[in-house]
Amino acid sequence: MIRKIPFRLAVNTMLFFLSVLLVYHLLIITQAIPYEATWGGRLKSDEEMYRFEAVSITVNLLIMFVIAIKGGYTGRIKPNKLIKVILWLMVVLYALNTVGNILSTNLIETIVFTPMTLIFTVLCWRMAIE
Repeated sequence: MIRKIPFRLAVNTMLFFLSVLLVYHLLIITQAIPYEATWGGRLKSDEEMYRFEAVSITVNLLIMFVIAIKGGYTGRIKPNKLIKVILWLMVVLYALNTVGNILSTNLIETIVFTPMTLIFTVLCWRMAIE
């Protein structure tokens, strides 16, 4: 069933949604969106928010880079076994994140991000088996 998802669609969909998530996290940093709407509603201060958002943005950029490599968008850098291992780790990460979103105290995070991270799990799985 996973193989029925076109590989290129999985790559491009992930890159698109990760770009949208980067904008979301930038909106949190600029406080256009309250930080209570992320990290399970557990952040207690602006300082915590800046640290957690910096980590989130860095991780998202690294994930986008890995997906760009796997998708062949990086030119000279070719996918290898390390990229495959990282993609499998992302499958686990997104699956755990899905559970975390289900347990979130923020209703928006639960309703919006639970299905999103579940979809990310499936798309990363598709890329990992390519």
